[in-house]
Amino acid sequence: MTRTISFTLDGKTVSAREGQSIWDVAKEQGTLIPHLCHADRPGYKADGNCRACMVDIEGERVLAASCIRTPTDGMIVHTATERAEKARKMVVELLAADQPERNDSYDPDSHFWKMADLNGIDGSRFPARPLPTEDLSHPAMAVNLDACINCNLCVRACRDVQVNDVIGMAGRGAASKVVFDLDDPMGDSTCVACGECVQACPTGALLEKSVVGAPAIDRDVDSVCPFCGVGCQLTFKVRDDKILFADGRDGPANQGRLCVKGRFGFDYIHNPERLTKPLIRKAGVAKADIEGLDPANPLTHFREASWEEALDVAAQGLLKVKADKGPAGLAGFGSAKGSNEEAYLFQKLVRTGFGTNNVDHCTRLCHASSVAALLETVGSGAVSAPFNEVENSDVIVVIGSNPGVNHPVAATYFKNAVKRGAKLIIIDPRGQALSRYATHMLQEKPGSDVALLNSMMHVIVKDGLTDEAYIRDHTENFEALKTHLEDFSPEAMQERTGIAPEQIREVAHLFATAKAAIIFWGMGISQHVHGTDNSRCLISLSLMTGQVGRPGTGLHPLRGQNNVQGASDVALIPMFLPDYQSVEDPVIRGRFEDFWGAKIDPNQGLTVVEITEAIHHGTIRGMYIMGENPAMSDPNVTHAREALSMLDMLVVQDLFLTETAAYADVIFPASAWPEKDGTVTNTNRQVQMGRAAVPLPGEARQDLWIIQQMAKRFGLDWQYDHPRDVFDELTQVMDSIKGLSWDRLDREGSVTYPCESPDDPGQPLIFTDAFPTPSGRGQFVPASLVSPDETPDREYPVILTTGRLLEHWHTGSMTRRSAVLDAVEPEPVVHMPPAMIEELGIQPGDYVKVSSRRGHLKIRARADGGVQAGLIFIPFCYAEAAANVLTNDALDPFGKIAEVKFCAVRVEAAPDQAPTPQDSLQPPADPL
Repeated sequence: MTRTISFTLDGKTVSAREGQSIWDVAKEQGTLIPHLCHADRPGYKADGNCRACMVDIEGERVLAASCIRTPTDGMIVHTATERAEKARKMVVELLAADQPERNDSYDPDSHFWKMADLNGIDGSRFPARPLPTEDLSHPAMAVNLDACINCNLCVRACRDVQVNDVIGMAGRGAASKVVFDLDDPMGDSTCVACGECVQACPTGALLEKSVVGAPAIDRDVDSVCPFCGVGCQLTFKVRDDKILFADGRDGPANQGRLCVKGRFGFDYIHNPERLTKPLIRKAGVAKADIEGLDPANPLTHFREASWEEALDVAAQGLLKVKADKGPAGLAGFGSAKGSNEEAYLFQKLVRTGFGTNNVDHCTRLCHASSVAALLETVGSGAVSAPFNEVENSDVIVVIGSNPGVNHPVAATYFKNAVKRGAKLIIIDPRGQALSRYATHMLQEKPGSDVALLNSMMHVIVKDGLTDEAYIRDHTENFEALKTHLEDFSPEAMQERTGIAPEQIREVAHLFATAKAAIIFWGMGISQHVHGTDNSRCLISLSLMTGQVGRPGTGLHPLRGQNNVQGASDVALIPMFLPDYQSVEDPVIRGRFEDFWGAKIDPNQGLTVVEITEAIHHGTIRGMYIMGENPAMSDPNVTHAREALSMLDMLVVQDLFLTETAAYADVIFPASAWPEKDGTVTNTNRQVQMGRAAVPLPGEARQDLWIIQQMAKRFGLDWQYDHPRDVFDELTQVMDSIKGLSWDRLDREGSVTYPCESPDDPGQPLIFTDAFPTPSGRGQFVPASLVSPDETPDREYPVILTTGRLLEHWHTGSMTRRSAVLDAVEPEPVVHMPPAMIEELGIQPGDYVKVSSRRGHLKIRARADGGVQAGLIFIPFCYAEAAANVLTNDALDPFGKIAEVKFCAVRVEAAPDQAPTPQDSLQPPADPL
């Protein structure tokens, strides 16, 4: 129990919790003591170096820095004595001597000048010291060390909070200054542009470039980030109805932290390519003729239309398909980048208006196999613990995931845990930035996860490291798994995994004997034909060691997009109704039919790749796509693009003329995330509130409005006046969130589900007592070795894996249109082992041709020492070198997810000629 300290503060008896500083207690009591080096934010330790927060303590000869001094019982503290106030004023005046004139500074309203005002200081009597001034080398941030006061906040932000270790102090005395790496210009340093230093800087020495020399921000809007699944809470900084940047808020997932996308990546919504009017394909212009599009005017194949005409043409085209082919002739792709309310209404439209369960979204290409395994073994597709639980872990396993790129704010907590003393185990074929913090880095051969994980479990069983009591009381089928593991010794698996047996044994012992161990995995685990087996192994590993259901333990597949968890929860998937209730169960289906007032197809629908195949077979002839870009994200994308061109009616609802929209018959200009109100659910199961910050451009409309207009044309009488009306319906059909309400989320900002009642604070840890399976027990499911669908051979001897970049998101339709983000990483590259570049007789930066059995592309080569021999990596966000032209659409039989993390390719030196978008549309020169 925390001890309480009683002391006197400015004549009043107050209480402090053990560890609280005098400054903290004064703030709680309504007294703001001036401060400069104290951040007053989670993750920042008080430093006490600026001496701007001095207070007087009776009986002590010298003043004390209130941010680092803790009170003791009976202490008498005064914050406003003449001695304390004079000392604080002197400190601020001395620092003001080194500041540029207030009106000439980068930030005349900075925290420093506010503290100067609080102290009554408007200038300085003292001479200034000469300092270097501007560094404008970075696309997002400006450096003006003339305003620096050496408070060290930027150093602590970079070193202790984000743990990027880029910023330090150099020099001594009056010559001391902030430096980036080895005193490099910021733009040339290893800075990842998280902007934590900018948010921490109290003077404007570090500032967002977008506000330098510009009028003040005119409003702040609290919302949540629309990029990855971390779900960072943020505040949009708006001027003249434009978002200039964002600051982090103290949300449960980020505690004020952001990454480069979440801080600087919102100018995409103001891009001149933004769609602002409904469009209809011109008569006589074939969909397959996209090569004829003029890059300077990509809208030449479309004409503008009124909303009434566009909606009518779209609905009539889809209704005609339904009349000709029946409901099974239609399908819908929804979006994980929108709100829960939009995802729910979209799947409801497809099920009750179209009359089919052919509805899916990007989860099919993300964590479908993970969810399949979780539902099978533990009865729930959600994570068992938030990633923040690493603060209670002594062992952290990250496998098949690159959090520093895909979930950068989550990665900061992993690095914080390592600094605290936790052990970090990374298992991945490709090296990554997080590897430098790892205790163990197992760089396995691609596609060998089942072999490696089974060998770890073999060691745990053979060496008697299983948690027998947990297995007995909480699980089933362990004996079958135990027998299955007999043949998976580390020695027997070494040739397949490439990992030395002693490493396997060491890591297995470390995990099994940990007091609290947690596992995180990503698409490197899920995007394989054996993806479900990979996840089964991870679940078995946790169950056999009892590493689930307690603080610091658990199973956490890191969700990709900002609302992929929520979109799946509300049934934007073909086999489930909301809350993962089977569409094939007649009792469940009957309840929804009664509630929705419409019949529901009793059969599971088709998934993303299956829908593409159905189009090629002539079964599906009409599609409605909202916010998805399958012409870039689908595997074997040439095949997917051919399917889009074959549809009788394709309706696309999006922000830009994406690669998918180029095939559309009708295009609806939609709303971007900062232009709407709605809820999203992050990877931690935290349901959070997003708020509109800026108005819609031109004739663009809210996605909810567009969906309802389409529903009306399908005979559905929906009456939703506001997203809150849809959310209210969600709480009626989903037991997991029945304790939530729109008003509660608006007030609290974030609540973790399951949440069973209005006074339930939410349940961050689940599976603490039992599992939501029929028996209440977790199931062990043995996994056998399955080879990748396509392995290297003489003709295609190299393995290709794909993924994301830190600066860009998904297919790049948003981030490639952000000036800041595209300036940081403007061109596609293939990451290759340096030895492969040498073998090809080329230099880094030269073009290579990468070919698979499905297509080829030209791309620049980048030497990457983290890529093992025989492997290359290509990000899939660049239209001019679309990685999915190469990838394989073979499916995992359980999760129906494609094997985009493994295919066979050939790499050749290419003429020094830049590729075009058409290069990635061409079939292979020698198709098999």
